[in-house]
Amino acid sequence: MARLSRAEAQTRNREALLRTARDLFLRDGYHATSIARIAEETGVTTGAVYSNFDGKAQLALLVLRDIQRERIGELRDVIGGAGAIADGLDRLHDWTSRAMASGWPRLELEFALDARGEARLVAAEADRQRSVVDSLAAAIETRLADHGVTPGVPVRTLVESAVNLAVGLATRHVIDPRVTADNLVDLIRGLLPLVSR
Repeated sequence: MARLSRAEAQTRNREALLRTARDLFLRDGYHATSIARIAEETGVTTGAVYSNFDGKAQLALLVLRDIQRERIGELRDVIGGAGAIADGLDRLHDWTSRAMASGWPRLELEFALDARGEARLVAAEADRQRSVVDSLAAAIETRLADHGVTPGVPVRTLVESAVNLAVGLATRHVIDPRVTADNLVDLIRGLLPLVSR
């Protein structure tokens, strides 16, 4: 077997570090996960971590971007799925329940609290959150247009509000795992008639 070039080895290490960081961040949380633990679990030195990343915050931001891309892709699939708009609410409930149980909300919360003092990270987080609203608003506008529904309320305003509620719900779930997606989905179900007025 041919020996890996330095660049190939670094790429392989970087990918392995990201996978390990993701697993640890989701399982143990941002605060409990150290660079040393990520290095140990990956089978590399802490120097190898720092030769690939600026530190734990950069690792977490990259992990969160990957998780967000995956989860929001899933959510866009839920929104764009076949059937009546109301039928998608059961799929939304399932998606929300899985997302809340995944460790993602805890990682988001811990990272946001840790990053709030660093302007660069705050800007990156704000951009990342805005992109979620933009992506979901576009998906919902397409879905409504496909069903011949003219929104009576600006879709972006509704999406922004729903995302804010979802973040609050997820934060509450981190604190109290008995908090579920039921109320959010029921609220959306109740608001559907208002969207098409």
